[in-house]
Amino acid sequence: MDVLSSLARSFADDYPEARSKFLDAVAAVGAAAAPWGNPNPGPRGEPVATDVAWIGPADARRVLVLIAATHGVEGFCGSGVQVDWLRDGGPERLPPDTAALLVHGLNCHGFAWWRRVTEEGCDLNRNFVDFSKPLPENPGHDALADAFVPASLEPDVLAIAEARIAAWRAEHGDAAFHAARKAGQYKHPHSMFFGGAAPSWARNTLAAIVEHHDLAGRALVSVIDVHTGLGPFGYGEPICGHKRGTVGLDRVLAMYGESTGLPSEGASFSIPLSGTQREFWQPRLGDAYTYVALEFGTFSQDNSRKTLRADHWLHNQGPVDWDDPRSRAIKDAIKHHYYPATDAWKEMVLWRSRQVIRQTLNGLETFV
Repeated sequence: MDVLSSLARSFADDYPEARSKFLDAVAAVGAAAAPWGNPNPGPRGEPVATDVAWIGPADARRVLVLIAATHGVEGFCGSGVQVDWLRDGGPERLPPDTAALLVHGLNCHGFAWWRRVTEEGCDLNRNFVDFSKPLPENPGHDALADAFVPASLEPDVLAIAEARIAAWRAEHGDAAFHAARKAGQYKHPHSMFFGGAAPSWARNTLAAIVEHHDLAGRALVSVIDVHTGLGPFGYGEPICGHKRGTVGLDRVLAMYGESTGLPSEGASFSIPLSGTQREFWQPRLGDAYTYVALEFGTFSQDNSRKTLRADHWLHNQGPVDWDDPRSRAIKDAIKHHYYPATDAWKEMVLWRSRQVIRQTLNGLETFV
């Protein structure tokens, strides 16, 4: 299907529509999606679930895993990528002995509520740490937590918070500031990039999905985890956490070449992070996997910080009235940051996602 023709069919304006489009697209290729129901409802009381579809031979040795909504509201993009792949003949182009596992709405609660975090209030992509061991420290966030998300959004309170942030940033530098803000923190539930105090429902659900489909028993699994909000507008960077000298990194570099982002080497729009999903896959699959976060750029990091601040503040106040004008303004702002929804941006997303999926499948067929 032509990319432009796919825009309206693939993308959605809210979670129920995205879920419906995904389920319809799965059914249209003769498959079925299994719902892993989340116990918490959406903003209008609707049920939410992580829907999982297996496409291809049940005993496939090679598996492409395509994940949408690790970061909730970013699922508008990932859902569109999945639906486009299904509607554009993706299942028919799977190589022999290869299957695709589509995980729609991993953080389904955040997707439904237009939040980046889970129902526990944690950033899922900082939640994959070993909670039986000492957790990563982030003294910069400790110093700025109440400035990142103050108790009020009144102009005078925000002015004080911004002054504190600017002073700390000037003293410590941009690199330290970005690490303080978003590398991950485990002490301040009210603030952003909180990794949680225990494994989240979404993390446990992903573990159950992996076990149910026996991914550890496959010869090679390649994961594309779709994200938004970082990097140039509309560009999709495959961000890789595999270490130098590992077969995983060698495979990723062979798949995506010089476009591969390597945060640990300072060669990415991302910085090194704590508790990312790669830390989930590594102990389960060893050398038999590759993982990238396919990150599509939107707007500035300052805009990200301010939209996240408002959303955290809103939910810190207690139950959210979805129809309240202030709630709507905050929700519209965070959705727009992580899902610009212009045709031009969506066209860039689909063109790049089709390329990266093709590169991934070529790699799977080459390596095994």
